[in-house]
Amino acid sequence: MYSTGLAYLLWFFSGCGALGFHRFYLGKIGTGVLWMFTGGLLGIGSIYDLVTLSRQVRDANLLRAAFNNAGRPSYNDVSIVKEKESVEFTVLKIAKTNHGIITSSELALAAKTPLEDAKKALDNMVSKGHAELRVRQSGTLVYVIPDLLDSNVPLID
Repeated sequence: MYSTGLAYLLWFFSGCGALGFHRFYLGKIGTGVLWMFTGGLLGIGSIYDLVTLSRQVRDANLLRAAFNNAGRPSYNDVSIVKEKESVEFTVLKIAKTNHGIITSSELALAAKTPLEDAKKALDNMVSKGHAELRVRQSGTLVYVIPDLLDSNVPLID
């Protein structure tokens, strides 16, 4: 695993990114050579790297995890990321169809996942501020995606 701290340290010791040591560290040999001969693209690339280096380290770690078995993808590592993305994508698709409203039962059916996992995924979206949990007058719990909420559709049964 690549270290964000070490990447920033290499960025600093390579003349604030001008020599591209951090790029060599992350396996970006081509752009490392480019940075070395152009002074980090005349400093513009160095500033870009300063802002985006933590994301670059994360991406390099994902890529490394995907190919940790001698060049063969490790589907255990990659499938976790894809599964999370597909569940969130499914949430958004259902919410868009339902004018911004979704229940854990709808998600469980659409994502072919246990009801408990569907509820956890929706609760996770609530905790991140991407959704809201509301109670209808009938007592039914619904999750609302505010960005997709249709103001013409009431939440009350």
